[in-house]
Amino acid sequence: MQNQGRERIRSPLVVGVGGSSRAGSGTDLALIMALREAEKAGAATRFFGGEFLSRLPHFDPMADERTPEQLELVEAVRACDGLVIASPSYHGNVSSLVKNAIDLLEDLATDERPYLDGRAVGCVVTGAGSQAGGVTLGALRGMVHALRGWPTPLGVALNTSTAVFGVTGGCSDPRVADQLQTLARQVVEFALGRILLEEVARPLPGLRLVE
Repeated sequence: MQNQGRERIRSPLVVGVGGSSRAGSGTDLALIMALREAEKAGAATRFFGGEFLSRLPHFDPMADERTPEQLELVEAVRACDGLVIASPSYHGNVSSLVKNAIDLLEDLATDERPYLDGRAVGCVVTGAGSQAGGVTLGALRGMVHALRGWPTPLGVALNTSTAVFGVTGGCSDPRVADQLQTLARQVVEFALGRILLEEVARPLPGLRLVE
């Protein structure tokens, strides 16, 4: 996609945050699959899964310094155009692992674009059953709203009590695959729209407005 006299529109960056402390968890695999679909839609991606989140210290808003892992996550979110956040459902709410990462985004409060402002956020929830998934998904979407983000129209709540993902990460349920594909596409399309809007609003070199 090109405009006369402009460089090619850049690819959006989509950051995935979530997972659990269990290696190869359904939450990690769902997040990975969503990011793969985002890449198919034209995005660059970064993955911060459960293993990475497990290395984050408990968020302290008064701390004078941040660890390298905390800085890496904050800088990635600061630079991104959209996110996918995935959490297991623990007793009707997001896990403390994921909530700790979300709390760290308070470090974006004083940015020119604070928190998740102007970014689409796809919300994914997993659980070994269906009862708490909707409640947790609503809680996660509420957190995104509180951070000034735009939850995608589709949020995904997955019942992982059955074998949804194989050992290689492939999805055995076409309905789940379609939902994650749609969610990822919505994140990328919103991000591309924002990028295009910013590009159109940027004056061409040497252009002067005539009064």
